[in-house]
Amino acid sequence: MATPIKEWSKLEVRAVVRFLFSKGTKPSEIHKQIAETYGEGAMSRSRVYQWCTWFGEGRTSLGDEPKSGRPKTSTNEENTTRVDELIRCDRRMKIREIALKLEIPKSTVHEIVHDTLGYRKVSARWVPKMLTEDHKLQRVEISLRLLQRCQQDNGDEDTTQFGVGPGGDFQANNSLFDNLITGDETWCINAARYCSTLDRLKEAIRRKRPGLLRRGVVLQHYNATPHSANLTQQWLQRYGWEILPHPAHSSDLALSDFHLFGPLKRHLGGMAFETEDDLISELRNWFDNLDVDFFRVGINSLLSR
Repeated sequence: MATPIKEWSKLEVRAVVRFLFSKGTKPSEIHKQIAETYGEGAMSRSRVYQWCTWFGEGRTSLGDEPKSGRPKTSTNEENTTRVDELIRCDRRMKIREIALKLEIPKSTVHEIVHDTLGYRKVSARWVPKMLTEDHKLQRVEISLRLLQRCQQDNGDEDTTQFGVGPGGDFQANNSLFDNLITGDETWCINAARYCSTLDRLKEAIRRKRPGLLRRGVVLQHYNATPHSANLTQQWLQRYGWEILPHPAHSSDLALSDFHLFGPLKRHLGGMAFETEDDLISELRNWFDNLDVDFFRVGINSLLSR
């Protein structure tokens, strides 16, 4: 059996229904082929029959007909821009959170995100459904440059001690999770907050691994708005930190996204916490139980990605 197509639009599926119907294919067979090709959720059996009826009556349009009642105005250019800005600021925002923030219906946000902006989730982040040829070429070029650099360094870079403190033991509680930043569902990190986080990181490196500051810090972060803002760029230039290039819309190449957050999310799944302190305590316990090999495996897996 062929692997179902994962990326499709409702207009594409409707076009396939019209094509098969015009060939004389029965609605039941059309639904079977749609399910096999696009997956069970592409179009329900009743919906296939409905579209076959419409096409049989002479309908040619694949789009949705205007609904009666109050005109639909929330899916407009202004709201599309506002939704896009929120996603670019925090690509982990949920549909519900965006709707609450902008005070527009969830159904409208869903339509804007999936149909107008064409986003889908990769490593729990919103990214465009289809990368452009330029994006694909950039991804290949950057990956090759990083692989060549890794081969040239041949171990010269200090990349073997992850979160190791002065005593030689892994110190997750003090190195990776010193600061928990929380906020309500409308909260969004900005450049100022990110620079404040970098300040704390710089101080932690100075205390624990001063030699790294002298040799020069090499930082990997994806190109989200807070990371690429002028304020952040000025901070990085001031301290001479090198930023590894990161291809656009490639959160699957960000270590925290593909290696850290997934296991953490699975660990917390099904848990309920009375207070924020209880949540923080559980998070600290989880980080405390991680060993250095967990992070070594994640960093080394960048090579295969």
